[in-house]
Amino acid sequence: MVARKKAVVLLSGGLDSMTTLLIAKAQGFECHALSFDYGQRQRAELEAARRIAQRYGAAAHKVVRIGLDDIGGSALTDAAIAVPETPSEGIPVTYVPARNTVFLAFALGYAEVLGAFDIFIGVNAVDYSGYPDCRPEYIEAFERLANLATKAGVEGGRFAIHAPLIRLSKAEIIRKGIELGADYSLAVSCYAADAEGRACGKCDACRFRAEGFRAAGVADPTRYQD
Repeated sequence: MVARKKAVVLLSGGLDSMTTLLIAKAQGFECHALSFDYGQRQRAELEAARRIAQRYGAAAHKVVRIGLDDIGGSALTDAAIAVPETPSEGIPVTYVPARNTVFLAFALGYAEVLGAFDIFIGVNAVDYSGYPDCRPEYIEAFERLANLATKAGVEGGRFAIHAPLIRLSKAEIIRKGIELGADYSLAVSCYAADAEGRACGKCDACRFRAEGFRAAGVADPTRYQD
């Protein structure tokens, strides 16, 4: 039997990362899920990631502890900064400084250890909050870096950073996930979810998710605090 190619899949526990895992699986990859306990306020997303990895047959699921709350600077890592409940101009305070760069660096190291050359990340540049590390040009730049900065890349391997959702609307992402068997009741997307994973219904993530389900014509399985 021919061994399947391995891929590292960044799995936050949210709707987008869940869909990305399902896409990687559908493409035939042996998926090694990687989540981060980075000091985030919404701790329920880590439990959601565990449920998703188990339900959809990830070959492995690692949770790596990194203390982004030690540097703060974001409403997601600093309890003194409120999560916005209304849309704002510019890059919102929910942006976590350099988060995707840190996450992808860990994923790249894990891929080298596994002998994998494919990394999947669920970033989106259509229905999103305007984070600079979710743009296509960022993903392209990190892929170039991956092939310059690693032993595997220098020795002739070719890393690919897959961002299959990057140009999709939230409704298109949801339809794709449903087509692949997604149970979105497992996913926690809210920036201010409570300990049980119930959503606030007011933050950017909740608004994009709710509108996505409406536009997709799919029943929204999100559990709300009120």
